[in-house]
Amino acid sequence: MTRRPTDTHPVPRAADTVRAHHTRTLVVLVIAQVFSGAGLAAGITVGALLAQDMLGATSLAGLPSAIFTVGSAAAAVCIARVSHRTGRRGGLASGYLIGAAGSAGVVAAAVLDNVTLLFVSLFVYGAGTATNLQARYAGADLAQPERRGRAVSTVLVATTLGALAGPNLITVMGDLARRWGIPPLAGPFILAAAAYGAAGLVLLALLCPDPLLLARQLADTITPTDPTPDVTDQEQQRPRVVLVAAIVMITAQLVMAAIMTMTPVHMQAHGHTLAAAGLVIAIHVGAMYLPSPLSGWLVDRYRPRAVAVASGLTLLLAGVLAMTAPAHSLPALAAALALLGLGWSFGLVSGTAMLASIPLATRVKTQGTIDLWIAIAGAIAGMVSGIVVAVSDYATLAMAGGLIAAALVPIVAVTAIKTTSR
Repeated sequence: MTRRPTDTHPVPRAADTVRAHHTRTLVVLVIAQVFSGAGLAAGITVGALLAQDMLGATSLAGLPSAIFTVGSAAAAVCIARVSHRTGRRGGLASGYLIGAAGSAGVVAAAVLDNVTLLFVSLFVYGAGTATNLQARYAGADLAQPERRGRAVSTVLVATTLGALAGPNLITVMGDLARRWGIPPLAGPFILAAAAYGAAGLVLLALLCPDPLLLARQLADTITPTDPTPDVTDQEQQRPRVVLVAAIVMITAQLVMAAIMTMTPVHMQAHGHTLAAAGLVIAIHVGAMYLPSPLSGWLVDRYRPRAVAVASGLTLLLAGVLAMTAPAHSLPALAAALALLGLGWSFGLVSGTAMLASIPLATRVKTQGTIDLWIAIAGAIAGMVSGIVVAVSDYATLAMAGGLIAAALVPIVAVTAIKTTSR
């Protein structure tokens, strides 16, 4: 009897090939994220201070965060559309290269003392922020359902190295900028231009095969009777769960962006040095990304909803600590910002894991749409945070953020009960 080709056990070999491609994808994404982390940290650390210096008004210090977050919102949709048509490689690489151009524009605006160019460049710079976040989805495209949380967290944690280095290079980049005749506060954006450019080139050169396109090819080869990854968890396909994922990530971004944006301004107003503010932001950004493996493990072990509840409680605690921290206490402010970053990590990883099992036909567009609203939430937070601090104070802002985060707990609990009862 002639042996059929299907009798040669192709499935294990195919599974091994997919795992090898998934591992390669994660390695390439990790390299790109290390570079992009430095670019991401520039706007977070000195964006508000640069605007305050150029505009001469504390009430508008949150405007740069709002502008580059609006740019991030617009870029999220564009990157998702490009990724849907051409794959993750084209979408992510183009996003980083556009972010590099925006970073260079900010430097030019500082040299020319041109506020209009500053705002336009910050808008374009937002593409790098959007790309940095959307890379997490690429990490999950080829992951097994039980390891999606850890796949997402691997991509996120890679951002830590660059993100921690960026704020702590403020003084170095400021000195370099001064020697080149550039305002010192624009120095970190020189680093951002180089970092985002390097990340884009890494993805263009090395992200092959494209994880999204390969996932689609694999889905096309599976027969209707096969258990596909997209239907292994029926609960995550329900619109209610997609809505919960969006609420969790949007809330985490809103609270984090509001408090984080005004912390350097708050510190500078109470006698802290720029280096001290950079250290606190470095701790905050590190707490956003460094605990990602823990967030991913918790998601895979205890399910996304439990980690979403933990996000709300952690952000509430961060708000309370920021509200009560003495203005001159560097350790207390650093601890509050660390908790703020950890709560954001719990929210982002749990929400992303909820979205990772939706069908491939709609996956990228859904992810892009939700990232759009995440960015809009961050823009609103950045804009309003400066006004709240100018009208009231930093403690009021922190208290409001904590109360908003606390609302996640009943929302997740109620939707979990309703979904289970269906």
